[in-house]
Amino acid sequence: MNIQITFQNCDSSPAMEKHINEQLAKILHFLEHEGSPIYIEIFIKPGHTHAHHQIDFVLKSPNYTLDVQKEGPKIYQVVDEVIDAMYAQLRKKKDKHVEDRKMVGRHDEFKKQR
Repeated sequence: MNIQITFQNCDSSPAMEKHINEQLAKILHFLEHEGSPIYIEIFIKPGHTHAHHQIDFVLKSPNYTLDVQKEGPKIYQVVDEVIDAMYAQLRKKKDKHVEDRKMVGRHDEFKKQR
């Protein structure tokens, strides 16, 4: 698993990296049985003149290719929101994938019953 945290137009912050890694724990747990390679990229773009921060979260794996962007005035809150949004998208995609696998071959059974 390749995790990359990029700070754009600012210096890196160990406290921010620690917070992101703590929040990523649930995503990493979700992807535990996913095949390799898995790439996670987080781009942090803090606003200097205005309190308007943007965070981009990109996840690429064999089954998922997702991108989430969030903006807001409080950077730690935006981090939490973007990770929660990514988790929700992952859960939605996985549920759809499982439902599609269950339906394979079942259409013929329904046709025979009619």
